[in-house]
Amino acid sequence: MASDLRREQLLLRAGFLKEQGLDYVLDRPELHPPGKAAGAGKHPSKPGGDVPEPSAEMAAGRALLAQWETAKECRRCRLCEGRKQVVFGAGDPEARLMFIGEGPGADEDAQGVPFVGRAGQLLTDIITKGMGLERKSVYIANIVKCRPPDNRVPLPDEAAACLPYLKAQIAAIGPEVIVTLGKTAVLYLLGIETPITKVRGKWLSYEAIPVMPTFHPSYLLRNPAAKRDVWEDVQKVMAKLGIQRP
Repeated sequence: MASDLRREQLLLRAGFLKEQGLDYVLDRPELHPPGKAAGAGKHPSKPGGDVPEPSAEMAAGRALLAQWETAKECRRCRLCEGRKQVVFGAGDPEARLMFIGEGPGADEDAQGVPFVGRAGQLLTDIITKGMGLERKSVYIANIVKCRPPDNRVPLPDEAAACLPYLKAQIAAIGPEVIVTLGKTAVLYLLGIETPITKVRGKWLSYEAIPVMPTFHPSYLLRNPAAKRDVWEDVQKVMAKLGIQRP
């Protein structure tokens, strides 16, 4: 019975990550001692390495898959008219750390994965080179799942239509810390209209989850000097999660 649950658990996660364009190596329990997952103790964002309870992981996987299936056909707002595909989110369904941006751009719309363009490459560097984590060990999503025309800022009704998907993602994943990228994410997730320059680096909260606002990677491409500010914010996140560079 336990082995059947474990298999279902792994298949759910593998299927979801495959939909998101991420590689996922299916664990083969027979190759590892009982109670240990592949790479136990090596996961940079999950200390300990013990296999999680199947019921918890299956619940997270099922919840995300259900939302994804609904989102793929979503026509709640005008953004659906110009999209190539819905960019739902990508990463570990049980991530301790979640990043939330504004919305997909042209590269993301083409590939169906968030943050894969120039700004995405910079975010990946922040995660891997700055924090010492693997990108696939965190979860990345946006306020809206469809690309706004000409990469404009999402309108209030568009954000309101899409926000239930994001809130469902947060509820399913249960991250320990959320990092919001740019003003739009703070505005629509937390309802805070204060300029990002005034709130970045200060701990806020969403449903009792600590939230660290910082600059969007696209802003850093235009203002490289602000990378120092983001690094300060990232260090606070690492301290909160107890992450130490290898």
